[in-house]
Amino acid sequence: MERYLELTVNREGKVGEILRRQAGLTKKQISQIKFRPGGIQKNGIQCRVTENAVCGDVIRICLETRGTDSAQLKTPKFLQIQAEETKKRNDTSDGYADFGVECRGKNESISDLRSDSKKECSEGKNAVSNFKCGFPDLEILYEDQDVLAVNKPAGMVTHPSGIHYQDSLSNQIAEYFRSKGEETRIRSIGRLDKETSGILLFARNQISAARLQKQREEGKLQKTYLAVVERTFEEEISQSSSQEMSVSVEKEKWEKISIPLAPDPENPLKMVLSPAGTIHGSKKAVTYYQVLKSYANASLVQLHLETGRTHQIRVHMAGTGHPLLGDTLYNESQTGKASVPGNPFTRAALHAWKLKFYHPFTGNKILLEAPFPLDFENFLEKK
Repeated sequence: MERYLELTVNREGKVGEILRRQAGLTKKQISQIKFRPGGIQKNGIQCRVTENAVCGDVIRICLETRGTDSAQLKTPKFLQIQAEETKKRNDTSDGYADFGVECRGKNESISDLRSDSKKECSEGKNAVSNFKCGFPDLEILYEDQDVLAVNKPAGMVTHPSGIHYQDSLSNQIAEYFRSKGEETRIRSIGRLDKETSGILLFARNQISAARLQKQREEGKLQKTYLAVVERTFEEEISQSSSQEMSVSVEKEKWEKISIPLAPDPENPLKMVLSPAGTIHGSKKAVTYYQVLKSYANASLVQLHLETGRTHQIRVHMAGTGHPLLGDTLYNESQTGKASVPGNPFTRAALHAWKLKFYHPFTGNKILLEAPFPLDFENFLEKK
């Protein structure tokens, strides 16, 4: 999608210096911009970065050129079917009426962890309907010309891989932008495992991506997860009188897990704890968690990450003796789902719940929240 940024010069200087000072651009970014059509203009005229600019001059730069697209992300088959069905319906009726609008739950109160919430319809820009093609709607949590945030359903991969060449979330988003005539290169800021639901953030131009990634590395971009794990943490306290017990259920206290992770030498699909860091491929991994609510034989916890390793939350929580419900990879008792009666999870019970970041150009703080998915709602309602 074509995207320009304009700024008014507030102090005389060379154009390149002004772009670094006022727009926060790096030398490399400026070098890339100046070779684009209409890359850098002063008062509507193409200019060099070595030219002088005075107070009041308007500098316009091209952040992304028209036609920039992720061409490798093919149109998903289900969306091709959708287009055909839409045409048929429009030819014989008034189009969308027979399909209806999907209603999603929205939590009335974040402090109330149960989902006794009213239902609101996700209409307009917040829900892009895929009709009856057996595929979840694209649920948009936030969108502007620089950023897109969506609520990823469990069971969907973030990027094309293996047999999921056309049914990834990235494919779906690419087609969403194409349908609006806003071809956009898909740049995800982080990713979620296939089984994990919740917020995923995408940048719509190169500079947005670089700035959001920098926020992620500096800890300014923060994601909070919800997980349902086996056993209660009170059990550990009651079973031990040791003063060294590091588990707490105090509401304001976050517990830290700092154990390196490494690929499992015996299973390429898994990660393992590497306390001494001696297993090949070991990397630092730090997870913080806080108990929100305890049940008879399970706990609801919120977590945030200092590092972002593959399966980090799942491996760390399993290592503490509290594996995630539904996790058939790291929870040995989950094969028959018999460990927790009434367990509705057929996938690892992990949801990317909240996201805080700062807009890459305005600097405004943005807080987002993804509603509880159905399996979380079902579990909380029964407890």
